[in-house]
Amino acid sequence: MMTSRMGELLAGADRAGQVDGLHAVVVVRGGETLWEHYGTGEDFSWEHSLGQVDFGPATLHDLRSVTKSVTALLYGIALGDGLVPAPAQPLLRQFPEYPDLAADPDRAGLTVAHALTMSLGLEWREEVPYDSPDNAEIAMDLAPDRYRYVLERPIVEPPGERWSYCGGATTLLGKLIADGTGQAWEAYGQAKLFAPLGVEQFHWMAGDDGVASPASGLRLTPRDLARIGELVLAGGVWAGRRLVPASWISEMLEPRLPTGWDAEFGYHWYLQSVAGHRTAAAMGNGGQRLTVLPDLDTVVVVTAGNYDDPEQWRTPVAVLEQVVLPALDVT
Repeated sequence: MMTSRMGELLAGADRAGQVDGLHAVVVVRGGETLWEHYGTGEDFSWEHSLGQVDFGPATLHDLRSVTKSVTALLYGIALGDGLVPAPAQPLLRQFPEYPDLAADPDRAGLTVAHALTMSLGLEWREEVPYDSPDNAEIAMDLAPDRYRYVLERPIVEPPGERWSYCGGATTLLGKLIADGTGQAWEAYGQAKLFAPLGVEQFHWMAGDDGVASPASGLRLTPRDLARIGELVLAGGVWAGRRLVPASWISEMLEPRLPTGWDAEFGYHWYLQSVAGHRTAAAMGNGGQRLTVLPDLDTVVVVTAGNYDDPEQWRTPVAVLEQVVLPALDVT
């Protein structure tokens, strides 16, 4: 009954033009998959078109910046293993290869937490299209040393005062994971997160230098992305095994800075209220979204193909607010 209701509501939202570009929806409640929907549309692997794709349960999807939230989970796992610095630790101390930057008193106050909350106070512009070198993330990828590129950006404000979207912050976290674990973060993620979750199929895209992107490189199936949401929902436990420290889940989902829209930012997760329900969400370019609703014991995954569209947020919002929540009779 609930499944057919979601289908009816989605059809209505589609007729109203509210879910353009929708590729897939997965809804899990209480550990059981309530509903899955798969469509057809053009997909991309970063800037490379994959053409028209018939999506299904086994189809990997470009998650873009949802990757950032997964990297935050990996950071918490590594922290629990004692392999990476705590959030309060000085950031530049972790990059001894840049003694000139460490000696700059204006940068001395930077901490790991400032990277986790994207509040480094450094000049960083990602509102420019991602096919332009004027976009800071693209310029970072083209730089001879991506980590130095991030850390030497001009200082525009004191750290910790304002959230400012920054893929460079996530790139720094990826470097700390790699340095601390002694392996690439995608290998650490496979061993410590994906394998225990039973995720057998994934791809982590890399730049021209072969370094996988902790900020936007992950490709997963919607079903497997839902497993990550279930892990967060369960406080870091999967199938009776603790994968992520409970303390990290709490820290990660603590609201820390306003985003300038109707959400707050924790450690690389967005926190807001939807129809009176607190949510934690991972979001990516094109309409990719993983939403965790703790009081409903529900996880909602949406993938879409509206890359670089200024209105890309409309499709995942409509799926949640016009389809899933009404079908659950909770609005």
